[in-house]
Amino acid sequence: MQIGNKIKRLRLESGMTQEEIADRCELTKGYISQLERDLTSPAISTLEDILLCLGTNLQEFFSEEVADEQVVFTEANYFVKEFDEQGYAINWIVPNSKKRQMEPVIVEIKPNCSSEEDTPHQGEEFGMVLSGSVYLQLGKERFRLKKGDCFHFKPNKNHNIRNSGKLTAKVLWITTPPSF
Repeated sequence: MQIGNKIKRLRLESGMTQEEIADRCELTKGYISQLERDLTSPAISTLEDILLCLGTNLQEFFSEEVADEQVVFTEANYFVKEFDEQGYAINWIVPNSKKRQMEPVIVEIKPNCSSEEDTPHQGEEFGMVLSGSVYLQLGKERFRLKKGDCFHFKPNKNHNIRNSGKLTAKVLWITTPPSF
């Protein structure tokens, strides 16, 4: 099996450069280049490190099964985590979205409750209020959004959403890169 081409494909799919993989694995860019061209073979431990950076493992990498990427997701695919004391829940609506470039979730917030405050990080965030109304707190600014309204911002300030209404609010929230 020629593993170099497969490593290169995984690297390109993840949007990483040879230099980024080399830095993360404490290797040289030249070594990664030779590996991708099948001019050298890695030690198992080195291959494990490279695959970890690429979001996979030895078993998945050498699996001969070609799994079609799932395109359609239903409620049966959702994973829900409830934060009862805080009064909100997060619905991961696309399984394994941590391995993707964006992460869509539906946040459900009970009346007079709020999501956990998130600290500044890289990327972008987008949300759309599906039901109810919420306040988006972005640093010292506060924005009121009702059903059908959306937001988009760079998360360079502390941020969260609060439901001051009488009904449970639902917000489709998409982050890139994944952060939930």
